[in-house]
Amino acid sequence: MELRQIRYFIALAEERHFGRAAGRLHVAQPALSQQIKQLEMDLGTPLFNRSTRHVALTEAGHRLLEYARTLVAEEERARRHMTELATGRAGRVSIGFIGTATYDLLPQVARTVRARLPDVTMDLRGELLTPDLLAGLLAGTYDLAVLRGPVDHEDISITPLRSESLVAVLPSHHPLAARRRISLEALADEPFVIHPSRSSIHGSVLAACRHAGFQPTSLTEVGETATLVVFVAAGHGVALVPAPVQSLQLASVVYVPLARKESVDLVLARRVRCSTPATEQVAALIKTSIDDLGHDTTRPSTLTG
Repeated sequence: MELRQIRYFIALAEERHFGRAAGRLHVAQPALSQQIKQLEMDLGTPLFNRSTRHVALTEAGHRLLEYARTLVAEEERARRHMTELATGRAGRVSIGFIGTATYDLLPQVARTVRARLPDVTMDLRGELLTPDLLAGLLAGTYDLAVLRGPVDHEDISITPLRSESLVAVLPSHHPLAARRRISLEALADEPFVIHPSRSSIHGSVLAACRHAGFQPTSLTEVGETATLVVFVAAGHGVALVPAPVQSLQLASVVYVPLARKESVDLVLARRVRCSTPATEQVAALIKTSIDDLGHDTTRPSTLTG
């Protein structure tokens, strides 16, 4: 039983006339008759009662018609799905985000992909460290990763996303909390709450402090960005974070821009090989999400409780 025979059978069952069915199928009537006979032979039962003026389905024909329509519908659905996979409009894409991109970019990416590629299934993971994201990319755990640059690996390609200014995170009762801007030097004697030493932002924060002429005397390492801000709110110290973290609103915390700009780069990483059409489509929408966010990463934001 071939799919072509099934299509011929459906046309004849609906038209109840060999001539009209052949015309609908754009085939010669003898070819249609031959295919129907072959189908009946394969199934071992007549599907039509024929007369010179009338064609009617047998009981077996009525039963087969239900299956036939389902088979054709499934075949058409499979073709559409294969086309969507080939063009990137369907598939599964796994994306990992560093912690500081979890709060503004991750939800924006989720909304954008859901709206524009509804048949793409996403596996989104946030609050990850750059070394873990790179290892996950190379192992195939992630198709895409949003992390901190620079990255130098022959099997990973990088697309710049944005440059983010570092801002100070202070408890709302801190003496400098009301300032519009502060010099980083003013925090030289403060204990710092900081991301883990394995994270790329850890080195960036310490480098910024060195540029300001000091090394923090006390460091409290915290794994997740949200927990880091909570620690600042609880009075464990001050912190430096990329400006988009300001979207993480928390009572008793103030974000204050630095007088001298210090910035870190956010990039999109993917494997050089093994990329799928869906991965490329989602990668393009991540760039679109950055544009849609469109916020100034240097603007001040004061969040108090």
